[in-house]
Parts: sequence; C-alpha cells; structure tokens
Amino acid sequence: MVVAILFLTSLVLLTGAPAAATQVLTNVSFSPVLPLAPGSVQYTTSSITIIPSGATTFSRYHSLQMQTGLLDAQWDIQVIVNGIPAAQQPASGATAFVNGYLLSYPTTSDLAFTVAINGTVPASAGTTVTVLQVTELDNGGAPVPGSSITVTAPLHSAPPGTPGNPSVTATPLSSPEPVSSSQEAHMPGFSAGVGIGGAVLGALAWVSVQQQRHT
Repeated sequence: MVVAILFLTSLVLLTGAPAAATQVLTNVSFSPVLPLAPGSVQYTTSSITIIPSGATTFSRYHSLQMQTGLLDAQWDIQVIVNGIPAAQQPASGATAFVNGYLLSYPTTSDLAFTVAINGTVPASAGTTVTVLQVTELDNGGAPVPGSSITVTAPLHSAPPGTPGNPSVTATPLSSPEPVSSSQEAHMPGFSAGVGIGGAVLGALAWVSVQQQRHT
C-alpha cells in the first residue's frame, strides 16, 4: 500500500509540474530600420529556438503568451520543426497565445518559431517601445519563472548618448542554430556598427534585447 501511494504521488508530481523549456532569441529584424518613428507602421520579425528540458520539446499543457506595445498589431506566428514550417497561427491585437500542443515534439526534433508583427508605433511611447515579450505560462495560467524574453526598440526621441551597440543577455547554453529571416539586425554574438556624421542631429539608436531569468 505504501509503495502504491508513493508511486501515485510521484506520478502526480511528474505530470502536474512538467519541466519548462528554455527559449533562446536568435535573430531580430526591423523594417523600416531603427530607430522607430512615432505614429509610423513598423514590421518586425523575431526568431526563437526552444531548448527542451523535459520529455518533449515543450509541455503540451503549457502555453506561450506574446505581447507587443505596437498598436493594431497583426501577428503571424510560424512554428518550424527540423527546419520545415509546421503549424502557423495568425492573431491580432496586443496579445497572442500559442497552445503547447503546437510546440510539443520528441526531444530529437529541432524546434523553433518566428514571430512577425505588423503594427503602429505609439505616438507617445516615451523613448522605447516593447516590440515583443514572450512568456511561458503553466497549466494554471501563471508565468513560469525565468521564461520571459523581451525585445525593446528605441524611438527617434531617444536622448543623445544612448548606446548604439546594444548588449544582449544570452542563455548560458551552447548556441543553437539560428533561424533565418529576411533581415538581420542584432542577435547574440552579433553587433552592428553605427555610423557617426560630423554633426549629429538625431539621437543615437539602440536596441536592447533582454532575456529575463528569475528563480
């Protein structure tokens, strides 16, 4: 009887608290290029690779919540398995969700997804805009600690002296194979130089891509 109770308890723990996957941002592109212009239409694409830490690439009982600060946003989310396009999901508005079963594959599979957003830059957004935030939610709808990825971009109103070469906080794992996209911008291990004219009339642009990991 004791053995059976222990077995059932272990089974509940394993199925009720699946391990969270690790998301690694591999590429970001902007069109038009940075800095963003308030009130203008902006198109951005982010590529994210998923590193599994459980029995599958992603828990089918979890989900991904995606948010953007762009207005009237139109989303195109493309799942890529072993380099081949798989599930595709459109969405509209400030928030989009992806069910875990669309991301759940055997760990022998290479899983990634791209997030394309087309929206309007807010006219009064301050100096930066949160272009994309991706957070894994557990089966109760609560954020999984340390699972968020945030992509921010500067506006033309960014103050002079803002760093032109952004720093990227990468996941302390071996680098995954990047997912290609139409335009390359800033990604882990990659920085773009910023030309400096004789008289700087505009603000220096910067992109800060931060992966927040909490315990």
